[in-house]
Amino acid sequence: MFHQYYKSIRCFHAVARTGGFTAAAQYLHIGQPTVTDQVKALETRFGVELFLRAGRTVRLTDTGERLYAITQGLFGQEAEAMQFLQSAHKLKTGLVRVGAVSPPIALGLARSFRSTHASLELTVTIGSEASVLRGLQDFDIDVGILAEPDPVDGLHIAPYRRERIVAVMPAGHPLAARASITVQEVAGEAVILREPGSKTRLRVERACAQHGVALNCVMEINSREAILHAVANGMGISFVTQIECIPLPGLQVVPVDEPLLSIDYSLCCLEVRKERPLIAALFAVALG
Repeated sequence: MFHQYYKSIRCFHAVARTGGFTAAAQYLHIGQPTVTDQVKALETRFGVELFLRAGRTVRLTDTGERLYAITQGLFGQEAEAMQFLQSAHKLKTGLVRVGAVSPPIALGLARSFRSTHASLELTVTIGSEASVLRGLQDFDIDVGILAEPDPVDGLHIAPYRRERIVAVMPAGHPLAARASITVQEVAGEAVILREPGSKTRLRVERACAQHGVALNCVMEINSREAILHAVANGMGISFVTQIECIPLPGLQVVPVDEPLLSIDYSLCCLEVRKERPLIAALFAVALG
């Protein structure tokens, strides 16, 4: 029965994905009237309304949203099948899509992968942990780089690398000339922290709590780049992973003598996809 409605469901999926009938027609390389007719036939056959239409603007109904959630996995697997066939010949062609929470770690992996598989394409998307996980589950990315992810059903997680957390402070700060500092020396300092839930913030709070140090948080910023600029402008001290610390005028990096101040990054992919040639090749380069 599905085969009978395949074209209609594919047209629906394309409209939902692209946001319009014209864009869907271009995406599918067919005429717009065909897309319109197929979606209308699907709505008529099952007595449902899938889109709210207002001129050239379309919006999914609740029924449409639920159907789209199903077709995302359906056509995501179809795209995966085509990708596999295209790249099966000794990994000479193909695209690997990486999503990551850390730009420098992702780009370091990209550089290593390209040096080993120069003929393969690779894209990198930077986002939050939630967006990377969603990208994996929706088949929008193939491999994720996450900071100490919690176990998730159906997710394959492999330890990748550990990065130290360092203190950053204005160049004129009394502690800036030190070769290293301790957590205890942070007591009383004006500290700029990432947003609640940040892995870096959790590590800093845990280390300070273990040593009985009360953090004097004067500001929260949800961007590591913005934090570095705030510190360079004398607004306080902060903590970032060393690999993500961008040199700025007026900014000083100082190591912290504290074993708890580190973050472990992992490579992730869907469990059912870990043996796919392109994904396996990326894991082999990263972990080999």
